[in-house]
Amino acid sequence: MVRMQSLATLSMGIVFGAVGCWALLGSARPVFAANDRHEEFVICTGAAGITPRSGLDGVWMFDSKRGKLYSTIMDRSIGKTVGFAELDVVKEFGLGTANSVHFVMTTGHIAAGQAALYLVETNSGKMGVYTLGPSSDGNSGVTIMRHDMTNFRGPKG
Repeated sequence: MVRMQSLATLSMGIVFGAVGCWALLGSARPVFAANDRHEEFVICTGAAGITPRSGLDGVWMFDSKRGKLYSTIMDRSIGKTVGFAELDVVKEFGLGTANSVHFVMTTGHIAAGQAALYLVETNSGKMGVYTLGPSSDGNSGVTIMRHDMTNFRGPKG
């Protein structure tokens, strides 16, 4: 009788343990973007569909002190980043000096395996939308492609 109770208790422990693990861990959910900021630097990540089904991770870094946007991709097949692209954002947005601007940015999922960067200058109200593409010079690396430049503080109709 004691042996039956021990076996039943052990079985119940295994069942409750399995159910608890399933409830706590559940299924894995992919992370599509991450952002962080430190002093004058901001970093974002998002899928970079340089080629169909590439599965590459794009890395966007903004240096607000210099007004420069840098980007690269992490190629998991070689375990390294490949060439950095650079964009002078102060010039791109037609603004004064880098000292008088304030940028925020994030990435968003726009297509399978492709994220866009949304870069906003809060004082002027300008927003640029960018993606990464293959380097135009044929070398390994990326280029930053602008898709839209708009102003969310435009004239009211």
